[in-house]
Amino acid sequence: MRIPTNKLQQLTIYSTVLTGGGIATMYYLMQRKFADSEYHRLAVQKLEECPIAMESLGAPPLKIHNIHLTDRTNRVDQQKAQIKIPVTGLKTGGYLYTSSVRDNNTNRWNLKQAVLQLREGQTFDLMNPPAASAQTPALEQTEELVKDGWL
Repeated sequence: MRIPTNKLQQLTIYSTVLTGGGIATMYYLMQRKFADSEYHRLAVQKLEECPIAMESLGAPPLKIHNIHLTDRTNRVDQQKAQIKIPVTGLKTGGYLYTSSVRDNNTNRWNLKQAVLQLREGQTFDLMNPPAASAQTPALEQTEELVKDGWL
């Protein structure tokens, strides 16, 4: 039995479109799951509560980008979540490094670490935000990120 070439071409195109659509849907759903998670939401809230960090970004408006799914620093399991969230404002952008732990009693996430590192190298410890007049030296906070396995 012979199958005409045009039928094989149509089948190939249909399969390619269907596979691409499936992959795009899966990517979208994974990103949405991260964005809707409590550990992600807590980290973004902590960033929005720090006026100095927001001003350095040039926010509002604050743009939260999709996390890089292939980045090995992003790790989530049943008890711990460690993610690196790309953020940008009107002036610059950077990464929001976060670490959260799930409380077994309440089954809720608790933010343990939230550090914003801007492209220029300046860092902000959002758990201990700097006063309006004094900022923590970037070198100290960068060393802390290295120690915690982020950089």
